[in-house]
Amino acid sequence: MSNCCSKSCEIKTYPKKHLCPVNGKQFGLVSPTTIKHHIKEPWSWQEKDQGYYFCSDPDCLVVYFGQDNSIIESSSVRTPIGLKDKSENALICYCFGITKSDAINNPLTREFVLNETKKKQCACKTKNPSGKCCLSEFKNNK
Repeated sequence: MSNCCSKSCEIKTYPKKHLCPVNGKQFGLVSPTTIKHHIKEPWSWQEKDQGYYFCSDPDCLVVYFGQDNSIIESSSVRTPIGLKDKSENALICYCFGITKSDAINNPLTREFVLNETKKKQCACKTKNPSGKCCLSEFKNNK
């Protein structure tokens, strides 16, 4: 039998927000699983027992950072970061490959993503570099 009072059974909690060590702005938690799906060499990354955060500031080279102020810059990720890209070809929905231009020019894209999300047909936690649902990005691109 397992001892659920042991340290291995403890649920780890981290601050929901943390300051980016480069731009000093506050950003939200992201799962280490999300990071592993987006960095170029996940086998080389040394995950630590700490919170990790996603920096969405388009003017900052940092994509992910840890509570210890370790950083992962844009050059170390294999996925283009749509929130940091100002072009109309930037992705806003990673699950279905929808760009800013698609969202602006075709209102059906948001409705499609909304319906697929309701049916749990999305994989935002791993496909989106932020680890979050993209639906709010559709509002930002009207």
